[in-house]
Amino acid sequence: MKKIAILGSTGSIGTQTLEIAREQKDLQVVALAAGRNVELLEAQVREFRPQIAALWEEQTASDLRERVKDLPVRIVAGMEGLLEIAVMPEAEILVTAVVGMIGLRPTIAAIEAGKDIALANKETLVTAGHIIMPLAREKGVHILPVDSEHSAIFQSLNGERENPVHKILLTASGGPFRGKKKEELYNIQVEDALKHPNWSMGRKITIDSATMVNKGLEVMEAKWLFGVELSQIQVVVHPQSVIHSMVEYEDGAVIAQLGQPDMRLPIQYALFYPQRRGMSGERLDFYQLSSLTFEKPDLETFSGLRLAFSAMERGGNLPTAYNAANEKAVALFLGRKIRFLEIPEIIGSCMEQCRYVPHPGVEDILETEAGVYAYIESRW
Repeated sequence: MKKIAILGSTGSIGTQTLEIAREQKDLQVVALAAGRNVELLEAQVREFRPQIAALWEEQTASDLRERVKDLPVRIVAGMEGLLEIAVMPEAEILVTAVVGMIGLRPTIAAIEAGKDIALANKETLVTAGHIIMPLAREKGVHILPVDSEHSAIFQSLNGERENPVHKILLTASGGPFRGKKKEELYNIQVEDALKHPNWSMGRKITIDSATMVNKGLEVMEAKWLFGVELSQIQVVVHPQSVIHSMVEYEDGAVIAQLGQPDMRLPIQYALFYPQRRGMSGERLDFYQLSSLTFEKPDLETFSGLRLAFSAMERGGNLPTAYNAANEKAVALFLGRKIRFLEIPEIIGSCMEQCRYVPHPGVEDILETEAGVYAYIESRW
């Protein structure tokens, strides 16, 4: 029986992780944490009977405490609650599926406690990869990617660890606006940007896919996860989302991972690594695949991707500024406060005004985030 704790259990990755727990009977959920969705978390607590459940605010935690007072579950709140879950002795693996910088401190705490990490929180490596990866090596824990592209790379590296990687080919669907020019995106509405052609994801990551900022964040993650240079990462637009990413080796051989666009596959692979388990759902039918196509990304129209390479080239705290600016800009767009094309404009502006810190610690990272938020609030 493998025991797991989930941060972000009511989001897209969290709910799909629980789908796997329903199907795989030897997974025990010992802790759940959510933002503010009391109703769904209550239902999850009643079904999975964790030892601990957490909500971000004490008020909603008190509400949940009252709702589940008939159950032997302890309700905690805030960052202290997340940290308690991260280090609880019963959990063998921590699924970090929260969105944003909130996942950084619990991830570090879990690694220090010797927990393997099923990582779905991009921000942790984007902002603190230089801290996370050496710490994981020191503590002998696995950082197991849940993101479909990084899981594909991870799987393509299996059995090849001694062979030098020439290039990582990170695939992108291109999102709902693939092929469009910048002038065509001026009047894009929230509803348009939320119509992803292939994947079913949360609202924030769906917008990130539409801007291709999501791919920029994945480039940053890949550098840290796989220990390659930025020049060794190539983004390839692949509209069918069948090939989830590829690795090219020094001899020219390319190994790819293919599959249906189903997030349960990388989640389950991370939870049971190195074992593969049976999973319900559709399978690829190669007789039905008419073609697989590939394109170069349009860095002029999707300047958020270009800015990601720029942030990573300089390094330091600029990836944090990039990420924080995007988080705030996406929230403003979803709230209909700014236009779609203002998202990369805000990111670029924040990178320009950011006070550069070449070797940021955790406090520097958090200060950079706070500074970016304050800057955006003062201007937008």
